Amino acid sequence: MFQKLFKQTFIYGLSTVLPRMLSFILVIIHTKYLDGPVAFGKVSIIFVWIAIFNVLLSYGMETSFFRFLNLENHKDKVTSTAAISILISTVIFILLALVFQDDISNLIGMKKQFLTYTIFILGLDALMIIPFSELRAKQRPIRYATIKMINVVIYAFLNIFLLIFLKDWSKESPWLQSIYVEDFKIDYIFIALIVANAVTLLLVSPFYYRLTYQFDKALWRKMITYGTPILVSGFAFAINEHFDKQLLEWVLGDEEGLFDSGAYSACYKLALFMTLFATAFRLGIEPFFFSHAKDKNAPQTYATITQYFVIFGAFILLVVTSFSEFLKEQMIPKSEYWEAIIVVPIILLANLFLGIYHNLSVWYKITDRTKFGAYISVVGAIITLTLNVILIPKYSYLGSAIATLTAYGTMMVLSWYLGRRYYPIPYNLKKIGMYLLLSISFSILSFYIFDSNYIVSIPLLLVFLVVLYASEKNEIKQILKK
Repeated sequence: MFQKLFKQTFIYGLSTVLPRMLSFILVIIHTKYLDGPVAFGKVSIIFVWIAIFNVLLSYGMETSFFRFLNLENHKDKVTSTAAISILISTVIFILLALVFQDDISNLIGMKKQFLTYTIFILGLDALMIIPFSELRAKQRPIRYATIKMINVVIYAFLNIFLLIFLKDWSKESPWLQSIYVEDFKIDYIFIALIVANAVTLLLVSPFYYRLTYQFDKALWRKMITYGTPILVSGFAFAINEHFDKQLLEWVLGDEEGLFDSGAYSACYKLALFMTLFATAFRLGIEPFFFSHAKDKNAPQTYATITQYFVIFGAFILLVVTSFSEFLKEQMIPKSEYWEAIIVVPIILLANLFLGIYHNLSVWYKITDRTKFGAYISVVGAIITLTLNVILIPKYSYLGSAIATLTAYGTMMVLSWYLGRRYYPIPYNLKKIGMYLLLSISFSILSFYIFDSNYIVSIPLLLVFLVVLYASEKNEIKQILKK
């Protein structure tokens, strides 16, 4: 069972990690070819709104789809009902957003042309939610990974072409000259994303051709009821994860806020290694949680899974902090962004706490108590917003990083505490605490005290691996055994 789980997580990991490796290249390109942190800050803030509205347009239907697919006998009806719901709501959103885009533009402070790009990006994203969910439910991770890879390769290729080569090549080609526009770099980034998403939607479009188009109102109401707390949780999570970039601009003012938001967003990307791992793990684990919920040994299984997640996450935290200087120079070519490098260990740890929270959240998902997920996420969002408003004026992006860490740490503890009452899981808290304490202590020594000096950081990393091997060698051998 564990072999199958880790195999699927590995494949989902490839579908997440390999595209994001291309995203690393894009970070290099964007920080190098955009006009400094201010321009990069503008791009980052647009992606903040894309992330928030992606949650609103999915309204918990993805998780509802997985839940009811394992409860209902007529799986085609579940798939069809979910797909039709998303299809109708997406069309309504696009029409209303285009009609009222002037008002929306003034409300959130986004240029109208950028808002237009955002609307179409969001619409294309929404239409791919259920097709990709079906691939995960049918345990077809290779097809899932392939299509995701195609999407990011197209997006990366267009970014490279439009930002690096188009200007020079247009001087020798009348056709290319017709599509080149001066000071259009930010626009090119989002046009590239629209094209990539359109191609991806075309690749998953056979899903819509074979759909039975049965809409069960009673089932839909159940799915909405189940998914609404997921929507609240997702919205609160988007606030926790992304909204600090927007708050930096609002609190500090346009120029300073955009500069700090750009520097913060660029250095935030160095924590992407943890996000990649947590996302890959979640993609593999979520269907697994539901499909094994009725097993008598399920609680012990969930406890073991969480322990291994913490082990890998603690290792990633220590590796990235140990080699942060090298990663900084490779991923962010311009030194004007480097002032925000101080947030990297904090954001890494915050994302590790978030990943642990997602593992702990199994109790309210399989017991249909998703309202608790909403409550916990709202608490996290309140902490994020409050601490950002308090800390940003004095500490800028460092305050944002501290707010994120505090919010995710609180959510993790709350989920563990409530889960003990409603669905007790025998987590090995001593081992989990040991790995976290060891990794955090070594990371602080390596990064903040010895300034990522390899003479110190590499031996600390080796000590961690020795402790890990001594504690887990028998279990690791069992999982890796063919």
